[in-house]
Amino acid sequence: MESQSRTSPPETPKRSPFTGIFHKLKTNLVFRSKLAEINGAMGDLGTYIPIVLALTLAKDLDLGTTLIFTGIYNFITGAVYGVPMPVQPMKSIAAVAISSTAEEFGIPEIMAAGICTGGILFVLGVSGLMQFVFNVIPLSVVRGIQLSQGLAFAMSAVKYIRKEQNFSKSKSVGDRPWLGLDGLVLALVCVLFIVLVNGDGEQEQEEEEERDGSRRRRVSIRKVVSNVPSALLIFLLGVVLAFIRKPSIVHEIKFGPSKIKLVRMNKEAWKNGFLKGTIPQLPLSVLNSVVAVCKLSYDLFPEKKFSATSVSMTVGLMNMVGCWFGAMPTCHGAGGLAGQYKFGGRSGGCVALLGVAKLVLGLVLGSSLVGIMDKFPVGVLGALLLFAGIELAMAARDMNTKGDAFVMLVCTAVSLGSNAAIGFVAGIVLYVVLWMRNYGRVRTTNLPVQVDQHP
Repeated sequence: MESQSRTSPPETPKRSPFTGIFHKLKTNLVFRSKLAEINGAMGDLGTYIPIVLALTLAKDLDLGTTLIFTGIYNFITGAVYGVPMPVQPMKSIAAVAISSTAEEFGIPEIMAAGICTGGILFVLGVSGLMQFVFNVIPLSVVRGIQLSQGLAFAMSAVKYIRKEQNFSKSKSVGDRPWLGLDGLVLALVCVLFIVLVNGDGEQEQEEEEERDGSRRRRVSIRKVVSNVPSALLIFLLGVVLAFIRKPSIVHEIKFGPSKIKLVRMNKEAWKNGFLKGTIPQLPLSVLNSVVAVCKLSYDLFPEKKFSATSVSMTVGLMNMVGCWFGAMPTCHGAGGLAGQYKFGGRSGGCVALLGVAKLVLGLVLGSSLVGIMDKFPVGVLGALLLFAGIELAMAARDMNTKGDAFVMLVCTAVSLGSNAAIGFVAGIVLYVVLWMRNYGRVRTTNLPVQVDQHP
């Protein structure tokens, strides 16, 4: 009787598996702040535009197809990860292509290199080897790679600001004039404007300052200034100046997407693509596109959980699909993530919006955008790239011990002097040597009494 008198608990309704997926997508794509997210979407253009423009002018890359595919990549990665995960060109492959003739390393070789790199990264992800690599690499070595990449971006930005550029030949062609629509004064004004609006990038603690009316007014003015979309305004200024520099661009615009076609790659293209493109690109992709991106994401967004395995697989899939149709080889990058975060990107909606914009431009204007990009003020791009590089380099500020800083700085110096792969090896060797040297040594820092550790 007692068991019959008990009321059975209400049955919980069964949730559809799609409910959780839709909830995650909604959470990942929601804007934290509309204006800031739009501004953050511009933070990666300082690296994206120069390389895409150089490949388009020097190697006849299909800009319309590249915009369509990279737009799709942006939207998918934003929806999957929920952070401003960037989609950037593979820089080593681009550098080899720009410095070679079309016969030596043309579009077929570029695409073969992208497919091979993507395939290897996908296998590393599926097998779990990428997660193992991520777990065993010392943080000081990762910080060294991030610092070197950030400083390299910053130095390239200074070169863009000071010197006129020929992107089709990847070289400087003389000092930039002080005045003009792409002059040194314009670039410096853009730099100062970003500093004025964004400051050093730290979130200000305003609660303690709101004690009286005058301080509240100062805080209010500061909040208004900090909410100005600096990167967006600078990008729009560059577009307007591009049309002023060459008004005939209007007549060169043709509506409609590029014709997407399959790239034919013969045996020689596969061979040269792998040897000249994949081999130098692979270490950079593993370190900067996967390991450094995951480390930086954990620093900036500790509440977001995703693995090096998934990041490696998305980079692999992007290139295993898009490169067959002539889309530029792409990867994620710590510099792009730092740049978008610097200018306000806080969610996947930031890069998803950028992806939609690329997709619309690729479908509506196609390759006719080359004329606009060719006249876009390079000094303005340098201003955006400068702060993206500085933000990435700032990730190294958490190396508090002398040993960690020593490993990081040696890794940085070797990377800047040679390349990231050699810098990584130098950092690992140095870390192991120091570990062996200090093995078994008694640490006295936790003793209650201060002990002099010097002889």
